[in-house]
Amino acid sequence: MKKCNLLFCSIILSFLILAGCSTNEQSNEPEEQKQEETNQEVELTISAAASLQDALNDITATFEEEHPNVKINYNFGASGSLQQQISQGAPVDLFFSAAEDKFDLLVEEGLIEEDQGIDLVENEIVLVVPKDSTQEISTFEDLTKAEKISIGTPETVPAGKYAQETLENLQVWSAVEGKMVYAKDVRQVLTYVETGNVDAGIVYKTDALISPKVEVIATADESTHAPIIYPVGVIKNSSHKDEAELFYEYLQNDTSLDTLEKYGFKGI
Repeated sequence: MKKCNLLFCSIILSFLILAGCSTNEQSNEPEEQKQEETNQEVELTISAAASLQDALNDITATFEEEHPNVKINYNFGASGSLQQQISQGAPVDLFFSAAEDKFDLLVEEGLIEEDQGIDLVENEIVLVVPKDSTQEISTFEDLTKAEKISIGTPETVPAGKYAQETLENLQVWSAVEGKMVYAKDVRQVLTYVETGNVDAGIVYKTDALISPKVEVIATADESTHAPIIYPVGVIKNSSHKDEAELFYEYLQNDTSLDTLEKYGFKGI
C-alpha cells in the first residue's frame, strides 16, 4: 500500500513539475515575441516633394545609423501628383509636401490626422538662367524678352503654381504664358535651364543652390505669392505607424532642421 502511495505521489510530483515548466515557457513567449518584433526590419515608404531630395537623403543616412532596423524608401515627385496617389490608396507611411493645400486635402479626406501633421519649413522661389547665358534678363519682368521659359505644371507642381501667381501679380503672365515649357517637377525645370533648352526658369531657391550650372538672378518678393510652406504628416492607415511616428519626430529635431537649413530651407 505504501508503494502505491509513493508511486502515486511520484506521478503527481512529475506532473506538477512539467506543468510548471510549460507555464514558464508560455509566460516567456510574449516577451520573446516582443523582442523579435522590436528587432524586425521595417521599411517605410515616404512620399516627398522633389525639392526635398538632397536634404532628406542626408537626414535619412543619420536616422538609419541610429535606427538600423528601419529602412526608408522615398517616392520623390510633384506634391500634387503624390497627394493624388495617396488619395487613390497608394501604400505610403508619411507625406512631406511642398504645399499646404495638397497636404490639407489629405487631412480633409481623413488620411492624415490633424495632430499628426506639422508645418516644418519654408522656401523661396527664384528666377534662374543658364550660367553662360547672354540673354538680357535680370528681373521677372524681363521674361518678356525670353523665347522659352520653364515652370512646373501649376495644377500639380506647387513651385509652378507659385511662379504663375508671381508673374500674374507682376502683370507679365499674359505676355509670357505662350512661352511656357511646363515640367513634371522642379528638378525637371532645373534640367531644362541647365541644358539651355529654355532661356530661364522659376524654381525653388533650394534647388537652384545645388546646381553649379545655373545662376540666380532674382528672388520673388513674398508679397507676390502665397507662403511656401512645407508640411509633413503621418498617414493614418500606415502599416508601420510606430516607425513612421519615430521618423516624423526625428524630422523635427535640431539636427534635422539644421540639415534642412543647410540646403536653403528656412525654419518656421
